[in-house]
Amino acid sequence: MKRLIVQAAVLFAGALTLVGMGAVSSMISGHEPVVATVETAPEVKVDSTSALATMTSQLKATRVELQRAHQILEYSSRYAITADLAASIYDHAVKERIPPAIGFALVKIESKFQNTAYSYASAIGLTQLMLPTARAYDPSINASDLMNRDVNLRIGFRYLRDLLDRFDNDVALALEAYNKGPTLITAQREMGEEVRGRYSRAVLSGARRGSL
Repeated sequence: MKRLIVQAAVLFAGALTLVGMGAVSSMISGHEPVVATVETAPEVKVDSTSALATMTSQLKATRVELQRAHQILEYSSRYAITADLAASIYDHAVKERIPPAIGFALVKIESKFQNTAYSYASAIGLTQLMLPTARAYDPSINASDLMNRDVNLRIGFRYLRDLLDRFDNDVALALEAYNKGPTLITAQREMGEEVRGRYSRAVLSGARRGSL
């Protein structure tokens, strides 16, 4: 029993000595004694309003993309063309603020969806562009460029958009100008002639049948 008491006393004294040495060492180094602490994960605050806005934006984008895919497949089936071609016509029409139904009807009438279509009047490609007209938008364009699907659609639909702006969004007038040229249409109007004719009726009729 006495031995146990002595051993305990020795251990207690040793512990006090170690603590004292640690305190002295801290005083010499100028640092506070190291105290073990348990780190806790930082609190993460979630802004519910921001999260909801992000989710709403993502859902809207997904809905728009699904609607686009659905319409492209519908036009592809309706006109018996590849989905890839239908996507190009649809996207270029939307970009130039042309109703897709009118874009598809125009391409069908102009070229029957053939990239390499070439008329007796030297009109080229899907939208049957004349080379001088295309060069007004891109002076570096050549005839072979206009057989490139995306180049032809981009310039053709931009030209139609400009005609719509010029004729106050009168679709029939813009279509006749696309077919006959804006100078002739303007001159005929000034002479009091009726300029809305078979071409615009054909495109608009096709657009109504092909609209979704």
